[in-house]
Amino acid sequence: MNRHQLGEFEEIVLLTVGILYKNAYGVAIIDEIQQRLGRNVSIGALQTVLRRLEDKGYLSSELGEATSVRGGKRKRYYSLTTLGSRVLRENQEQRVNLFKAIPNMAFPKQ
Repeated sequence: MNRHQLGEFEEIVLLTVGILYKNAYGVAIIDEIQQRLGRNVSIGALQTVLRRLEDKGYLSSELGEATSVRGGKRKRYYSLTTLGSRVLRENQEQRVNLFKAIPNMAFPKQ
């Protein structure tokens, strides 16, 4: 059993950081989740989860350069750690194994 439990939103955020790779910062993560899942996410909820995932060692972050477009503020970019990548793979394997265990007759014909 996977000893690294992820909530649904934590998993979505980790996956999205992986998708965005080196361009994963707050607004980009929110936009990607909205585009791919049609799910609205508040910046506060996202920041809470990003901090929690960083505290668990699944993400790391670094500040980008300050830009005049942002009034001199720097973006915080997130990336998957080795542990974060491993946890995502473990979750993927668990889900695939669960789907494989469902008998075909359990799925209604359409």
